[in-house]
Amino acid sequence: MRSIILIAPPAAGKGTQSDLLVEKYGFAHISTGDMLREVAKHDDAIKAKLENGELISDDIVFSLLHDRLASDDCNKGFILDGFPRNVNQAIKYDEMIKDMDVTSNVVIFLDIDKDIACKRIVGRVSCPNCKRVYNDMIPESMPKVSGKCDDCGELLVKRSDDNSETFGKRYDVYYENTAPLINYYEEKGVLYKVDSGMSKDVVFNNIENILDNLNN
Repeated sequence: MRSIILIAPPAAGKGTQSDLLVEKYGFAHISTGDMLREVAKHDDAIKAKLENGELISDDIVFSLLHDRLASDDCNKGFILDGFPRNVNQAIKYDEMIKDMDVTSNVVIFLDIDKDIACKRIVGRVSCPNCKRVYNDMIPESMPKVSGKCDDCGELLVKRSDDNSETFGKRYDVYYENTAPLINYYEEKGVLYKVDSGMSKDVVFNNIENILDNLNN
């Protein structure tokens, strides 16, 4: 059972690469946020904390994660999305998987130039009807007719928070909080950096090469 941790700043394509990994390798995609929201459906205490924006204790998160990793769909391997968030969680996670059937822990850092990431966010527009996403700042992602969906002709819309100021703040906070985690995994020798500023297929090919070479 292989553990894959994806570390990625905003607009690095973590969701896209997770989907491709699931499709190619049959890995389980595990989001701690999704796990907590599922538990909140029948746990009023967790529901109240989430609704109030309070942090859920590590003990609860690790208990849920431990149970989730025991599921059959994790046998081939799993992708951790949004976890760990800090070095303390990373250390505790390393301790937890020592007692589980985890053969390797691979950390892939999807690195991306800030300007490229900004274009992905600021130029993003989507169809409110069929949900297809475009980007009016990246040539290969532009709609054929400006402002209209290629598939259904609906007028494209833009999210109000997809602006350079909001993105800049998110990006800087991310790196400030994540830098110690990147250093931790680099020192352990399990961190692999991938340039995610390229096309999704090129990025995925590079991730494939990392995973396949580790099997040899």
